[in-house]
Amino acid sequence: MPGARLGMTPAGQVVHEIQKRAPLHVSITLRSLPCDAHIIQDGRDSMALLIEGEERITAPVQVVWDALNDPAILQQCIPGCQSLTLTDAGAMEATVVLKVGPIKATFAGSVALTNLDPPNGYTIQGEGKGGVAGFAKGGADVVLIPDGPEHTLLRYTAKADVGGKIAQLGSRLMMSTAKKLSGEFFSALGRTISADADR
Repeated sequence: MPGARLGMTPAGQVVHEIQKRAPLHVSITLRSLPCDAHIIQDGRDSMALLIEGEERITAPVQVVWDALNDPAILQQCIPGCQSLTLTDAGAMEATVVLKVGPIKATFAGSVALTNLDPPNGYTIQGEGKGGVAGFAKGGADVVLIPDGPEHTLLRYTAKADVGGKIAQLGSRLMMSTAKKLSGEFFSALGRTISADADR
């Protein structure tokens, strides 16, 4: 069903890499606004998803930027991430185990960061292969906007193309999975940054 669209809200997307930690004195909480997942193309063996969302984080922009660019923090927060290794400036390799409906697969892939504008945002591009389960590739634009001295609005817009057996599971399951994984990532991000701040 080419062109099918379901639901919609304003926003933009994320996942990312560099090297600092949140200062110990910063108190951080995370309020997650609903994200939307839309099917923008639905074929027999492939599917394109658009994911949009916004998060309000109680931390300065620089602190959020540092956390989103720390490979160790990202590995903790990305659902199912087994490893995330920095291979070059702005490039990483990742191994992620995901379960989509009845299919569980290990995806091995690469991640590259472009359009770097510290600490305001960047674009992340990634591609992963899960053997017979299929593949996933796409990109995300991430924008960090100051909301007062101690808060940050994180807006993200991501497009992902999936193919193989996972794409054959249907648009409804793929949308619910995409929204679930996005929510898990941001909840884990808030907990991880808060734990570092309390040490």
